[in-house]
Amino acid sequence: MSPMVGSNLPEFLSEFLSQDVLDLLIQRCLLEDVGTGDITSELIIESDQSAEGQFLSKGSGILAGLEVATRVFEQVDPSISLDWQLGDGSPIEVGQEFGVINGPARAILTAERLALNFLQRMSGIATETARYVAAIEGSGAVILDTRKTAPGLRVLDKWAVRLGGGQNHRMGLFDMILIKDNHISAAGGIEEAIEAVKQANSNRPKLEIEIEATTLDQVRDILAVGRVDRILLDNMVADGADGQIDTSRLTTAVNLIDGRFQTEASGNVSLETVRSIASTGVDFISSGALTHSVTALDLSLLLRS
Repeated sequence: MSPMVGSNLPEFLSEFLSQDVLDLLIQRCLLEDVGTGDITSELIIESDQSAEGQFLSKGSGILAGLEVATRVFEQVDPSISLDWQLGDGSPIEVGQEFGVINGPARAILTAERLALNFLQRMSGIATETARYVAAIEGSGAVILDTRKTAPGLRVLDKWAVRLGGGQNHRMGLFDMILIKDNHISAAGGIEEAIEAVKQANSNRPKLEIEIEATTLDQVRDILAVGRVDRILLDNMVADGADGQIDTSRLTTAVNLIDGRFQTEASGNVSLETVRSIASTGVDFISSGALTHSVTALDLSLLLRS
């Protein structure tokens, strides 16, 4: 589906996310959380009572998920008014107010938790991504995400990575060919796997082909066959005896490839290691930690009495 007219969803996600798809996701999440109704708010708050509140950050980082939170409140009650004082992807500091909300008190409280859940998770991902991007600044390498995302939330997780300054690898199994170790084993070898892909790929829209290598011998075998776009150099860095990260194998692999194909490093990627990995000259660095080990950014909504 393509985005609806007037949508603020990002253009780079238009192939995977529309306003309709986002609304369906939010509806499922509201059903999980609200069920047959917000009993506490219904018992305590009069149906015609209005409320005003402010959104505050209790942490420092990158704000992400405002468009998603807006749709949560709109779905619960379109009369809710939101005034965001920052935009998606903006830096935010501890104690900073980033939005004001007005509307029916019951509806605001019903939507509050889900809206904050989206905001906190996406902001946490964007914040961590921004740290990785800053750590390799000037190296020429690009930070990528992976498919290690929360089930059902992949598009939002990857949206948050983009807001943090990273790039997306592949959205799923369908939009890029990635030949991994198990594919190579099942096919009977590197040459057989590449040949099978090339034959099948000739009869369909061309997709980028990437192949994984975990040893220098595999890198040499891939170079002998060719016919790919990128080589994924997996787990080629290790902890050295001196306590420093040992990138010698990765450096050798990048030098062997010598620009013939794009290179991507994965495995043992952390904030502590990513600069050393980038210094090998690799083109891309992918990290599942951006999304699978995210720490939510602490954000809150406080109603004014």
